[in-house]
Amino acid sequence: MPSTVDYYFTPQSPWTYLGHQRFAAMVKASGATVRVLPVDLGGKVFPVSGGLPLGQRAPQRQAYRLLELQRYSDHLKAPLNLKPKYFPVPGDDAARLIIAVDMHDGADAAMTISGAIFSAVWAEERQISDAAVLAQLLAECKLPAERLAQSADAAVQARYEANTQQAIDANVFGAPSYVVDGELFWGQDRLDFVARKIGVPALA
Repeated sequence: MPSTVDYYFTPQSPWTYLGHQRFAAMVKASGATVRVLPVDLGGKVFPVSGGLPLGQRAPQRQAYRLLELQRYSDHLKAPLNLKPKYFPVPGDDAARLIIAVDMHDGADAAMTISGAIFSAVWAEERQISDAAVLAQLLAECKLPAERLAQSADAAVQARYEANTQQAIDANVFGAPSYVVDGELFWGQDRLDFVARKIGVPALA
């Protein structure tokens, strides 16, 4: 029986960007269902999980993060600006847009707009907290323009808050995180284990 994968992330996460296309291919191959769950990681998850915003981490950790990002970018042949023009960047508006797309167009469309948003930050030097940029991304993904206005609906905010609480309840503490049948996998470097869990070969 195909699995369900809860996919927790923030729109501005470089690690989610680096894993997104491989994850999407894996779940498509397996027939698994994906629940696309943007969360408020820095504002609400970190305070209860011991995480720190990037700028508050020790210099050694910040330096090693850049080293690992470059390694994975090279290994995966994924274009990535280590210090993009628009980063740090608030992710709430982009998260709510993803949720609005998910609510109106389904998980496949939400996966598509999520990938476009990740690339916008890390490969294209675009400002994902700018409504005009989000509108452009919707158009590029051939999704309805009205999703941007709908992302301000109270129901979308309620879903965002529910996603975040669900992440806390699932012991999520970083992005991306994948939960399959109650088992937590943290980080795009754990996708081999996710693949085994959902019954497909790992993808390079």
